[in-house]
Formats: sequence, C-alpha cells, structure tokens
Amino acid sequence: MTNLSVKFCGVKFKNPTVLASGILGVTASSLKNVVRCGAGGVTTKSIWLNENAGHKNPTMFGTEHYFLNAVGLSDAGIEKAVSETFPEYLKKKPAPIIASIVAANIDDFGRLAEEITKCKPDIIEVNIACPNVEDKHGKPFSCVAGDSAKVTKIVRARTKKPIIIKLTPNVYNIGEIASACADSGADGFCAINTLYGMEIDINVRMPILANKSGGVSGPGIKPVAVKAVYDIYKATKLPIIGTGGIMTGEDAIGMMMAGARLVGIGTMVYYRGAEGFGEVVSEMENWCAKNGVKNIEEIIGCAH
Repeated sequence: MTNLSVKFCGVKFKNPTVLASGILGVTASSLKNVVRCGAGGVTTKSIWLNENAGHKNPTMFGTEHYFLNAVGLSDAGIEKAVSETFPEYLKKKPAPIIASIVAANIDDFGRLAEEITKCKPDIIEVNIACPNVEDKHGKPFSCVAGDSAKVTKIVRARTKKPIIIKLTPNVYNIGEIASACADSGADGFCAINTLYGMEIDINVRMPILANKSGGVSGPGIKPVAVKAVYDIYKATKLPIIGTGGIMTGEDAIGMMMAGARLVGIGTMVYYRGAEGFGEVVSEMENWCAKNGVKNIEEIIGCAH
C-alpha cells in the first residue's frame, strides 16, 4: 500500500488532494462534505475584508474541454468567516483547512492576515490575482514582481501562520515573480489561478458571460499549469499546490512530478462530482502500485 500522506509547510495531509478555492467552499458543511468524499484538505473561497457582491449572471459556462467563469470573487466578508465558517469547521476538524484571502490594496491584505489568523487556519493562501486599485493601470498584484513582493511582505509581517502566494499564469516569467515572493517571506505557492478568456454566443452575437470575459479552468489548461509549477519549483524549490486541469489521478501524479507537493482540484467537481476526490485518490494509489512507488514523496519534482 502506497503512503500518500504529505507534509506541506509543516502541516500533514492524509493525501495530496486539496479542494481549490472558489469551489464548494462557501460553508463549513460543504467543506466537510468534500473531506468525506476523499479530499486530503480544503481551501475556503477567497475572503474579503468586507462583503463583495461579485458579477451579475450569467457567470458560468462549461464544455467538455474547459470551464469559463466570472463570478467575481463574491464573498460575505471576514465577519462570516470569523463567526460561522471556521468555528463550525473546526468542530471535529476532519482535515487541514487553508484560508484564502483577497484584497484590492496592500493595507487590506495586512488587516486580513491579522483577522484570518484569529480563525486558526492551518495555512493562509494569499490570492493576488485581483487588480491593485492603487496602481494607475489597475494591474493585478500577481502581474508585477514588486507588487507581489509588497503583498507578501505585509502578510508575512502580520501573521506567524504559513503563507502561500497564489500566482497567475498570465505573465511572461512566473519564476521571477515567485522568486520575489520567496525573498519577501513566502513559505510556498499555489499555481495556477485561472487564465483569461471569453466565449461568444453566436446565436445572439454577444459574449456569453455578463462580464464578457472570465477565468478559464478545466482540462484544457493543464499543460499551462504543469509548466508554471515546473518553473516555480525550479526557481524557488518551495512547496507548491499545483492546480489547474487536474481531472484524474494520473493528472495529479504528473503535477507532482513537475514539483507540486499537493494538488488543488476544483473544476473536476463539475465533471465528476465531489465523489471524484476519492476516485482521484484511488487512481493515484493504483498508479503507484503499478509503478512500484511506496511513498508519494518519491515522485515530487522527479521530472527535474
């Protein structure tokens, strides 16, 4: 029997699969259900300091090859996380929980880091894909190495919890940005966030989403995610949650060979249901048994 347990930033996960942020992570009961279905850990939806309404419907569209969404990071704000989500989840806590935080300016990231630390998450994920409202061009923090480093530095100063930075693939050199975050105190990374995309409804001759463009996830983006993880691992050697296009156990194995210690799974739920977590874990076990892998740690980064 293969040992699938993994330590990530000092936290032990029973297997490498982790629910990605934004998928089924709205309530404590939905998070616990994902663990019951086989996930080794969970990530909350990205939490704002104050309520964020998100975008108008329609916000989602999927095909067999990809999924497009422009939900807009809707969230009730930190107060709900403090009063409801974390207290309920931590009762008979079934698996590690990663708190994802997001903000539109650097000071709010610092305040959020302090507040979310009080909730006692195992790890804090810093989602820097949101546009920086203080930048004259409104570029996302994750697109500029200096901005990414500034966010990392302020979060690092406000919490003693492990912090991982969620990076976008929509950059020229993701390794360079990862290195800037590492130098500023990041303990690890989550990669990738969604790609940018759009789809047109040819019958009404308009974009399908109300927001026109959105984030692309699903099977079609896996090669982009694998390369990003490979590049981040090469640049920093820090722990990575590799996420993007993972549908099967074999997909997860490949992501770990690129350098991921954990694999984030989100859109898979659209195609296989929450039960897919347990199925992916079984597929990983089967692959390991066939290939003589006794401990999943053996394959991490082996493609390098």
